[in-house]
Amino acid sequence: MINGVRVEFPQEFKWGVSQSGFQFEMGDMYRRFIDTNTDWWHWVRDPHNISTKLVSGDLPEDGIDYIELFKKDHEIAHSLGLNIYRIGVEWSRIFPHPTWLIDVDVEYDGNNLVKHVRITEEDLRKLDEIANKDAVRLYREIILDLRQLGFKVIVNLFHFTLPYWLHNPLRARASNLREGPLGLLDDRFPVEFAKYAAYLAWKFGDLVDLWSTMNEPMVPVELGYMGTYTGFPPGVLAVESVSKAISNIVIAHALAYDMIRKFDQAKADPGSSKPAEVGLIHNIIPAYDLGDVESSIAAEHYSYFHNELILNAIVKGSLDIGLDQETIVKPPVLGGKLDWFGVNYYTRLVVRREAERFKGYKILDFDAVPGYGYACTPYGISRIGRWCDGMGWEHYPEGIKTAIRLAKSYVDNLYITENGTSDSRDIYRPAYIVNHLYMIYELLQEGIRINGYLHWALTDNYEWAHGFRQKFGLYEVDLITKDRIPRPSSKIYKEIVQSNSIPREYMKYLIKTEVV
Repeated sequence: MINGVRVEFPQEFKWGVSQSGFQFEMGDMYRRFIDTNTDWWHWVRDPHNISTKLVSGDLPEDGIDYIELFKKDHEIAHSLGLNIYRIGVEWSRIFPHPTWLIDVDVEYDGNNLVKHVRITEEDLRKLDEIANKDAVRLYREIILDLRQLGFKVIVNLFHFTLPYWLHNPLRARASNLREGPLGLLDDRFPVEFAKYAAYLAWKFGDLVDLWSTMNEPMVPVELGYMGTYTGFPPGVLAVESVSKAISNIVIAHALAYDMIRKFDQAKADPGSSKPAEVGLIHNIIPAYDLGDVESSIAAEHYSYFHNELILNAIVKGSLDIGLDQETIVKPPVLGGKLDWFGVNYYTRLVVRREAERFKGYKILDFDAVPGYGYACTPYGISRIGRWCDGMGWEHYPEGIKTAIRLAKSYVDNLYITENGTSDSRDIYRPAYIVNHLYMIYELLQEGIRINGYLHWALTDNYEWAHGFRQKFGLYEVDLITKDRIPRPSSKIYKEIVQSNSIPREYMKYLIKTEVV
């Protein structure tokens, strides 16, 4: 209670967890479920990447073994009282071999961007002939198991990983992007993604009503082509390629949106408004200035670039191909292509202006100020006295308000699809959960529609270039036995979920926050 008022969430509010494919799936003892057909599989075992500590040296086949143990994980989630669960499908499992030999009709606009793709049921039958049927059966079994336990299922199609036949990051890096396949920069990416989306809608539409085309699509762009020190493929500093990558992403989303809406004609859940609601999941990062004019400009530019650029394209139909807020085109395929939106929020950025950082790109004049947000020391203290987690991310729950308000300016149908902290000893996670949920409660009181909260994550998992060293799970995973061991915060989350409120005894975790 706050001032005698019980902190309750709406009756229809959904509670869940999110996960991806690559980070969770592998790890069975007999290596039956490894996926060698993805770019990240090759990237994380590259000797140069390991020797230079660009990646951890941990390998995903030693992971938490979700594929073999998914029923156990689903039962754990069910025992917590959860009722929504987000999974990721691995494109490389469904299509381990190229799909570009399945020819489809493609129409281009005056800017040489894809305007329309015509995919027929005959095309889908041809795709079915080359698809990995075992993978299709596996994902159907996973979704069915969740549904039988009463979960609403979100299926996400792209979460950083690409099929190796579409992205060879080692060749791309060695050739400085002259040789490929080039992944997000490949001219074939949007059409091949549309085929993949059409096929999944055709195969899983009877089980799924809530689709996400992509999760955090700006991350592989920013880290792969602008932040080469982060360990993301292809690790080539190529700011001149960023615009093309973003254009390919938004066109691919729009094409996938159309294909899913076309081929998913079956309502899986009686309460769904339509057979297919197609959304996008994006990590909204609020940018704050230092109180001076220069950093204020940088903060505005960062938010425009990272948060708004993609949304302007898929919602409003305006694509900034010059990254200058001036060279705007309006491709016919874009605009009005978002039924719902997933907000991922972890922390903020405080930025300063660095006008010469990326010469020739006036909106890329920002740089993170150390000691705030994502730019802190692991397990340190931020400049405003907040604790920071194992990733070096500042505890800044009030930023989620800024993130959600920005998202609401584009679409009313919102979920919090990721929120969590790397905390192996589970010291800070209780306060992290309670404070962020309290911020969400205050937004609900303002009348903002938020449909649910999905925590990242149920279990520890493979944190990309960091490997297994970062611990985001409500449950610890013993990587030898694969046992799921509950952390104390899992009990707190369970009590919040089952009471649909923040119980009074957990209000002690609330901190004094800044006004945002």
